[in-house]
Amino acid sequence: MSLIQQGIEKGLIFISEDEKQITYVHQKKKRNYTTPEEKVQAETFLKLILVYGYPVERIEQYVTVTMGASTKEADIIVYNDDALSEPHIIAECKKQDVSELEFEQAIEQGFAYCFATAKTIKYLWVTSGIKDRYFEVDKERKIKKDAPDIPRYGVKKLAKYKYVKGGFDYSTTEEREPGYGEQKYFELEKVSEEELTRRFKQAHQALWAGGELNPSEAFDELDKLIFCKIWDEKYAINKTKGQFEPRPDGEPYLFQIFSEATEEKTTNELYRRIKSIYAVGQKKDPEVFKDNIRLSATKVKTVVGYLEGINLNETDLDSKGRAFEAFMGAYFRGDFGQFFTPRPIVKFIVEVLPIDNNSRVLDTSCGSGGFLLYALDKVRAKADKFWKDYKTNPKHYLEHYNYWHPFAENNLFGIEINEQIARTAKMNMIIHDDGHTNVISMDGLLLADEIQKKSGNKEFKYNSFDFIITNPPFGSSIKQTERAYLHQYNLGNKDVSWLDTKNTGVKGRANQSTEVLFIEQCRNFLKPGGYLAIVIPDGVLTNSSMQYVRDSIEEWYRIVAVVSMPQTAFAHTGAGVKSSVLFLRKWSEEKTDKYQNLKKGLQEEIKTENDYLKIVETLEKEKKQILKEHAGFKNLTGETESKAIEKTDDFKEWKNEVSILYSQKLNDLKENLTDQYISQKQKRIDDYQIFMAIAEDIGYDATNKATGNNELQVIGKELTRFINQIEKVERI
Repeated sequence: MSLIQQGIEKGLIFISEDEKQITYVHQKKKRNYTTPEEKVQAETFLKLILVYGYPVERIEQYVTVTMGASTKEADIIVYNDDALSEPHIIAECKKQDVSELEFEQAIEQGFAYCFATAKTIKYLWVTSGIKDRYFEVDKERKIKKDAPDIPRYGVKKLAKYKYVKGGFDYSTTEEREPGYGEQKYFELEKVSEEELTRRFKQAHQALWAGGELNPSEAFDELDKLIFCKIWDEKYAINKTKGQFEPRPDGEPYLFQIFSEATEEKTTNELYRRIKSIYAVGQKKDPEVFKDNIRLSATKVKTVVGYLEGINLNETDLDSKGRAFEAFMGAYFRGDFGQFFTPRPIVKFIVEVLPIDNNSRVLDTSCGSGGFLLYALDKVRAKADKFWKDYKTNPKHYLEHYNYWHPFAENNLFGIEINEQIARTAKMNMIIHDDGHTNVISMDGLLLADEIQKKSGNKEFKYNSFDFIITNPPFGSSIKQTERAYLHQYNLGNKDVSWLDTKNTGVKGRANQSTEVLFIEQCRNFLKPGGYLAIVIPDGVLTNSSMQYVRDSIEEWYRIVAVVSMPQTAFAHTGAGVKSSVLFLRKWSEEKTDKYQNLKKGLQEEIKTENDYLKIVETLEKEKKQILKEHAGFKNLTGETESKAIEKTDDFKEWKNEVSILYSQKLNDLKENLTDQYISQKQKRIDDYQIFMAIAEDIGYDATNKATGNNELQVIGKELTRFINQIEKVERI
């Protein structure tokens, strides 16, 4: 039950039916409840009573404070006495989306109130509802000291920290001195999706708004601190071994503000603790956490202020996942939109594939981890169906956990070349309840042994994955001068045409597009029978210059489906390339060899039946003879044979026309033989059905506005049935 509901039930507040007014019953004060600050003030008032135990009779709101020649209004004052003559605590309330600068100004305003009141004032609490700062007040010396909390009613001694594993209330035990009291320790709190999103966004804004960092750098640094937060919730640090171990009940969390002798020491000690957490975390994932925390101690303290009291690990999985995606999506759309595959496309691809908890799944260009997350969600959803009461039945909870968690930990793999995005992918996976273990920062086109060597992860093996789901980068090009591995790809070389008679041999390409190379790299990683679902530009499927790529696809894969996306599919991310989703299933090596040998045999057969080599030789001789004798040129000009003639522009033009004529004859011959080859090949290669579909509306328009219609849902059902049928009847 929320504090507001509790307050209403206990008669502390009353809210009008239209929810526009709130009445504080004891003070008989009505206020406008539609203002953001009033909602924070109402919750703060109720916390003082329901959480900290202060009598409502000792709390006064909207108190006039005389400050020199002027008067101002303090939000809440808590008194030591029923006569309200000895102020003890001042609470200053701000709206939830207050900026960091405004929050700091509120702190200064709060201290001004403290210094203007009686000597009995001891504590200041400044809150926005999602961020709290507490201070001990030394009125005489006019200094402020960080406090971990305000004291509960009757407590004279504050603890050094507020949050411990499991929470603990000394006031309910006999450990305290009689009549003295001890501060309550709190467990971290689960929060809503909306509040978590707001905390992420405001922490991010607080890091870059002052201009010291740009939004990209701020996002990266916040990512590191969120990792520290999650690690700290789960683990304590074994200082001797320099590693994480389970945190016992009663031990304080390190990701919180401790009370130290001075504000400077408080800030520096917090910074030291956070860096110690991060240092151990770097040992867990050294390939991603290569950089140290680059924030100042003050900036770290700012972020801790937003996150210290919440429990990221225990907050509802779906809520925190959506919160992180909302925060991440809002930011990335501005700076890293190219790393995102729209959710409807990701969901469509993952849903149609027969992924289960035993599948090994890889994304070779994983970006922020969207495909991997949906694969994890798909397996978790299956577990939910098998054990519907897992949340209340301990036995079923364990069976449910053992179904999906080994899949998350051991079977999900991602490669992302950008270190910052790889860290974000790991963050995204952890927020969604793990699956980050095998996400690495690496060039996904490196050969497997190099990936294993550089990452230290031996599981990135060729011929080992059941499913690869990926959206490789479009439009970029790999150059041999920059990436020495290019020539090691078949598609990184210029193959000899079967109609080439000059034995030019295979030559390395100077460059090749990334999407083409990933088609081959994915084939390397897949098991025979494994599926590849890849988003590719339509040019790979339609351009005549890409026929060699389509030929290779035909030899390497069983083409399962081609689903055309609308032109607007990626428009809102800044990419306007028309694309399709290509579903492929890897042939066995025997099948690939069979097709390659069949093609070569058929090519030789067609060349022999058509006397191809003899005709080419004859054409070449005719051309040489005509050029040598100037035949035709003499008929045109009446000139006799002469070396001088060959230097004239007329002769050069004629010679060029002859070359074009015979090139056309040769091309016509090649085209005729190619048509024969295609016709014969279609008859001899195993015939199978290919699922084809065009999606014109996938749920959003070019501006990312919802359309209310997603044709991928209908296409997906049909494609799922098609793939299930393939699984039943086709052997690879």
